Amino acid sequence: MQALPVPCPAHLIPDATGTDAFHDVYRNAMAHNAVFVASEFEARRRWIVKADTLTAGANHVVADTVNEAVRDAIARLIHSREVDLDAYTGPVYFMMHGVRSEVRARELAAALHAALYGDLDPLAHAIPPAP
Repeated sequence: MQALPVPCPAHLIPDATGTDAFHDVYRNAMAHNAVFVASEFEARRRWIVKADTLTAGANHVVADTVNEAVRDAIARLIHSREVDLDAYTGPVYFMMHGVRSEVRARELAAALHAALYGDLDPLAHAIPPAP
């Protein structure tokens, strides 16, 4: 398995549903010193978006401004009820439960992945600013 490209197109976001799949995707990210990102099917016919920067190694630093932008974006998703209240908003581990479709979960995961590499444009396009 290869490392995900940066930026990663939504259709390449791995499905980490199930323990074996999750561990395979996570180990692959660690082997490539890359940010872990995946979507996962959960109960209630919803999806989870997961990301973890620990897999990228000690030299991968996410700027405070990026972490603030990600937290703000996730807060907007919670406010609009697009994700559940129990979201993890970083700064190292990120998780959003309750995404209604696989397509949307992959879109959010790709935007989060790009943001964790410093590119906030996909996040701005995927999650419109608050009114």
